[in-house]
Amino acid sequence: MPADPTTGATAASSAGHQAPPARLAQKALADLPWEVGVAKPDPAMVVDKVTRTFGGLTAVSVDHLEIQRGGITGLIGPNGAGKTTLFNLLTGFDQPNTGTWTFDGTSLGRMSPHQVARLGVVRTFQLTKALSRLTVLQNMLLGAQGQSGESFLKALVPGTWRAQEKANTEKAMDLLRRFKLDAKKDDFAGILSGGQRKLLEMARALMSDPKVVMLDEPMAGVNPALTQSLLGHVKDLREEGMTVVFVEHDMDVVRDISDWVVVMAAGKVIAEGPPESISQNKAVVDAYLGAHHDAPLTNEEEDRVLAEAEAAIAREEGVAPGGTTDPSSSGTISSEKDKP
Repeated sequence: MPADPTTGATAASSAGHQAPPARLAQKALADLPWEVGVAKPDPAMVVDKVTRTFGGLTAVSVDHLEIQRGGITGLIGPNGAGKTTLFNLLTGFDQPNTGTWTFDGTSLGRMSPHQVARLGVVRTFQLTKALSRLTVLQNMLLGAQGQSGESFLKALVPGTWRAQEKANTEKAMDLLRRFKLDAKKDDFAGILSGGQRKLLEMARALMSDPKVVMLDEPMAGVNPALTQSLLGHVKDLREEGMTVVFVEHDMDVVRDISDWVVVMAAGKVIAEGPPESISQNKAVVDAYLGAHHDAPLTNEEEDRVLAEAEAAIAREEGVAPGGTTDPSSSGTISSEKDKP
């Protein structure tokens, strides 16, 4: 029997906590078809016809992709699939050859990274970008936007920025406490462990009050003890109403925290769906393991594979297939019966 909402509200109030917000994204995505390019009920970001080539290599070719607002979207795929390149395009760190992409209906095309961040789309990096010769607290303060003290003229008048700096410092300390880094506030960022730098980068991203947080392999190189902490923080972002997009290779992590999963291979989106659908998708399995990974070989295919293997061995030993001396070899091979 469902709990009495009045009783629940009273209990939450008496405990001094508010009930968590409804998982609107999960409900919105529940009945969508598992199709590439499927329209989302409330997309925060929309990508159309975006391509990026490097010479003759097509790194990204995304026909249509929508990111649901308020949800956690996992972006997965083999190495070289174009995931980080797509992140770079969406956040202004690279520019595409063709295509358009928007956030809340505003085009992000030709915007620089800081302009994209000011609109509310921030990212972290696979290799953390903490400034190693600044303290942890100083790194945090760099993430605050609209600081009056950054103006040359206003910097000469402390009264115009001291109150704001105090508020930013309090906000930074609150985030550091949340991420269990407050004891490190005066340490140089360069002496933090890899996992602590990941936490610092995520905390610094929240200083700008983002609407979309894009995390590039947030669990890479993090020890198991901190992995669970990071997973909890990512889930908290969703509970606070933020949209999260993250790149990850660990499928256990993807299944744990994702509301929706987008799969890329060779620069294209090859599948979309809830986490439980991905392992059932033949295109995804083929992209990771090869199209014929579980298909039995016919007799003809077995003979061909065996012949190719024998020929490769013969070439390495300087013997032509069939046991005769390879005329292209500089040496000669004698049989046992020719030996004295």
